[in-house]
Amino acid sequence: MPNVKLYKQTGEEAGTVSLDDAVFGAELNTAVIHQVVVAQLANKRQGTKSALTRAEVSGGGRKPWRQKGTGNARQGSIRAPQWKHGGIVFAPKPRDFSMKINKKMKDVAFRSAISSKVTDDQLKVVDEIKVEGKTKEMAAVMKALGLDKRTLVVLTAGDELAVRAANNLEKVDTVKAETVSVLDLMNHTDVVLTKAAAKQIEEAYKA
Repeated sequence: MPNVKLYKQTGEEAGTVSLDDAVFGAELNTAVIHQVVVAQLANKRQGTKSALTRAEVSGGGRKPWRQKGTGNARQGSIRAPQWKHGGIVFAPKPRDFSMKINKKMKDVAFRSAISSKVTDDQLKVVDEIKVEGKTKEMAAVMKALGLDKRTLVVLTAGDELAVRAANNLEKVDTVKAETVSVLDLMNHTDVVLTKAAAKQIEEAYKA
């Protein structure tokens, strides 16, 4: 069972906290993490891009000039791809990019990803983050914890003021414990969990 230091938001150590080994001490599985990240990125794509092929562009039903004798290159339609306002070659069409991920694979990837943060000393647990919604307050918390890289702060439902305080910080993103994903973890160098958020994650992902 991994024991990590517990911090106050002022940066002072407040003892240690034991994390569930099944969630925070899992074996690294980069292949599954990669599969889940690729799928989650694909699922974010809207797939709404669309353009017209030469068969769909209006006009151009008549041959612009006769085949021979004009001195011009032979042309069959003014809506061919080489013409201005012509159709697009291999035009993109709306499609569904989504990929299915089964729950077991997603759980394995999440445990592996968050455990790698513990192993690499990139995860910090704070007892709580109490602010009044001011950006400078959250900036002070990040400075006190020694975090100057891209950081993900995982919070619980009662931490709306902390979310508001972090909104204007360029390198800080917030997410609720019930919605944090593998992609969230992999997109950030450091991860900060409140004690309540760590408990919520343990309950959600325990074997």
